Formats: sequence, structure tokens, C-alpha cells
Amino acid sequence: MSYAIIGFGKIGHALARAFAGNDIEVSVATTRDPASFASDAAAIGPTIIPKTLAEAVKADVIFLAVRFESYAEVAKALPNWSGKTIVDVMNTFSPPEELDGLPSSAFVANAFTGARLVKGFNHLAAAVLGQDPAVQGGRRVVFLASDDDGAAAEIGALAENLGFAPIQLGGLSEGGLLVHARGNNWGRLIFKDLITFD
Repeated sequence: MSYAIIGFGKIGHALARAFAGNDIEVSVATTRDPASFASDAAAIGPTIIPKTLAEAVKADVIFLAVRFESYAEVAKALPNWSGKTIVDVMNTFSPPEELDGLPSSAFVANAFTGARLVKGFNHLAAAVLGQDPAVQGGRRVVFLASDDDGAAAEIGALAENLGFAPIQLGGLSEGGLLVHARGNNWGRLIFKDLITFD
């Protein structure tokens, strides 16, 4: 299984640290030349590999960590996303009427034809997401929502490998709304930092 993070801002860096902390290789990409962020990647660890966007989208699992306004540009990188799992880590503050009344992740899924989409890792602020998920004998929770149970299970297993405690919330139209930030409507679980003890 190969992994990529598209977007290398605060959230992208936090995700990369989680991968590096567990010696799991992940590509990182932006719309810029990889040389421009190679030193940032190297500072996180040797398993963080700078690549072009065209190279990064060859991964099996792609974390979408760009600004919400930029996801459509990323979607143009491939004509068809079949066989890919997209993890939507974005938040939007657009009002529901601008998204056809859909949860943002369901709206985003329409742009990635053929992909399986999982909403996840978005409810934590970057400063928290980038910390060690092992906290006082417990593990930091990440919430996942998807209309594809298989994709949600796959990302749940990855979350565990990264040291987190995944909690499945169900489909995008139910669970996805619990971790949804849009306009003045905030999902009940957005930005909640929760720990679970096994």
C-alpha cells in the first residue's frame, strides 16, 4: 500500500510527522516544485518523500490536505480515480447553500470520479494532530466517516498503525456532519480532542 499527502501546510506537516514517527513512507506534494519543500520534508524524517503532484497521485491512499478552494485543481490531476482512496482532511467555512446542501466531503467526492472517499483526521487542529497520539496511557481519537465501509476500515487500520484510535461515525450524510465545519454550522465533534483508553 502506498500513501501520499497532497498539501504541505500545517495539516500536511502534522500528518507527515505521524507517518515519520511510525517509519511509514509517505509522499508529499503540492503544486510547487518538490525541490522547494525538500528541506522541510527532510527535517521531518527520511520516510517523507517530496514528489510532484503527478507522481504523488499514483499512490493508493491520498490524504487531501489542501485549502478547500484548491481541491478541484487536485482532482484534475487524473481523469479517473478508480482504485484510489481519498482521505478528506479539509474543512470549509462555505455555507451549505454553496455546496448544494451536501456535507463538504460528499460535495468533494463528486470531483474525484471513481474514488472511495473517507472524511477523517480533519476534526483536530494541526498543532494537536502533529503531537504524539499516545497520551497519558491512552490514544488520541480520530473520527472517520465514509459511504464505503471497506475504505473506512482500511483507513481505520492505517490510523491505528499511526498510533491513533479510530472511531467510525458511519456515512457522510450522518457521521460526516458530526465532524463538519461550514459557515456558522459546526459539527458536534469538530475540534474536540478526545482520548480513549483500551
